[in-house]
Amino acid sequence: MLSVVIFLPVVIGIVLATSRRLPAAIIRWVWVGTAGADLLLTLVLTVEPETGRTLRGEQRWEWMPGIGSSYHVGVDGISVPLILLTSIIFLVCALWSVRAIDRPRPQAALFLFLQSTCLGLFAAQDLILFFVFFDLSIVGMYFIIAGWGHGNHRQSALKFFLYTFLGSLALLLGFIGLYLGATPHTFDMVALSQAGAFTGTPLVAGLVLAAIVVGLAIKTPTFPFHSWLPPAHTDAPTIGSVVLASVLLKMGTYGFVRIAIPMLPDAWRSYAWVIVVLGLVSVLYGALVALAQTDVKRMIAFTSINHMGYVILAVGAAGIIGSDTAAAQQLAVTGAVTQMVSHGLITGALFLLAGVFYDRTGSYDLRQYGGLARPAPRFAGFFAVASFASLGLPGFSGFIAEFQIFTGSIGTTWWALFALPGILITAVLLLRAFQRIFTGPTENLSPGFADLRRHETIPLAILMGLSVIVGVFPGPLLALIQPAARIVVESLTP
Repeated sequence: MLSVVIFLPVVIGIVLATSRRLPAAIIRWVWVGTAGADLLLTLVLTVEPETGRTLRGEQRWEWMPGIGSSYHVGVDGISVPLILLTSIIFLVCALWSVRAIDRPRPQAALFLFLQSTCLGLFAAQDLILFFVFFDLSIVGMYFIIAGWGHGNHRQSALKFFLYTFLGSLALLLGFIGLYLGATPHTFDMVALSQAGAFTGTPLVAGLVLAAIVVGLAIKTPTFPFHSWLPPAHTDAPTIGSVVLASVLLKMGTYGFVRIAIPMLPDAWRSYAWVIVVLGLVSVLYGALVALAQTDVKRMIAFTSINHMGYVILAVGAAGIIGSDTAAAQQLAVTGAVTQMVSHGLITGALFLLAGVFYDRTGSYDLRQYGGLARPAPRFAGFFAVASFASLGLPGFSGFIAEFQIFTGSIGTTWWALFALPGILITAVLLLRAFQRIFTGPTENLSPGFADLRRHETIPLAILMGLSVIVGVFPGPLLALIQPAARIVVESLTP
């Protein structure tokens, strides 16, 4: 079942890429149908009964036995929410594009390929397999930005590729270090996560952790490895920005929880304070720079740095061991995974809304709009809801995630208090943007602005509806995450 979930999209994508006579309308609906079917199969995996430490849907086939690498896939309470998020985001992108006229066949095939790489990464239980999917996702997003972007899209795509590929090389170096330091030598993630698997010296462990952290921090992105993100988002097509923010950024934060913490627990405890500082700086830097933006896409891009900073803060705080911090550590890890899901839903909706500006007027400049609520009330309503969700208002998934992150992080280190102003700054910048765009007299580019259409309203309703469901009824999601988070925290226990 899990291999079908992973490879169904790419198989259909190959069929679409080689079927040159299919009408554009059929191609688009095949894309929607494939994404919908994959989501249903993912839901089947989700409702399988919990089996403790055993992975769901686990499969293992020999691949390169000479170096201890295999096709090993499986999911648990950390990866299942992200696989579900991936399936939802790609379905939303397919629905958003049902009216697309710009080369729908290669676009659908490329997005289906990218969906398989994302699903494969979150399911991988082998470091080489993880790295393969990690690199292939970079290739897929490069072609999406270069092929369907606007502005300086080719330059932005090249910067994205070179920067993130450099990160992948650092990641590969770290994986080789893990392999060489393991007894016996293996790339299997389950074996490497077992206590005592890494037998290298503390110095070697620190260097291996540094390589892995750099590779994952670039992908997240974390300050100061973030410079590729704003131009990539600004010049990417709308659904490209959605996938980049909602799914690809999570590959970095997921790697911290899946690889860095359980495989190098001693080194993680030793350098947890460095991770906490990186998280704090990312939170405050992302919020402050977003406050200065007049381009709506760049503003949302910098809020992503802010929100991913909360995740980095939480995983760093989880590594700070005290006399009675196990409950706080588990809460921080649970909040980090919940934040990954919440950010994917909310920021995905914000980037869809940002795309409406460009589709209607060709401008992302906030100063070119005013009084837009009058000609486009549905658009104004969704923008308001998404903004309130992003700033962590109760009733939305963002509140559930940030409450757990701050409670858990403050429970291990009072340094986490310095991240609290990030919430206030985010509230100021989003509410100020809403006032500037939607209130006051209708002027500049706002007169004649067309309101949301049906194929735009449905994807937005799905994302915001799910954010509300998680915000009001978080129990099922938290029950899925908490057992796996407890295992991660247990790996940190000396």
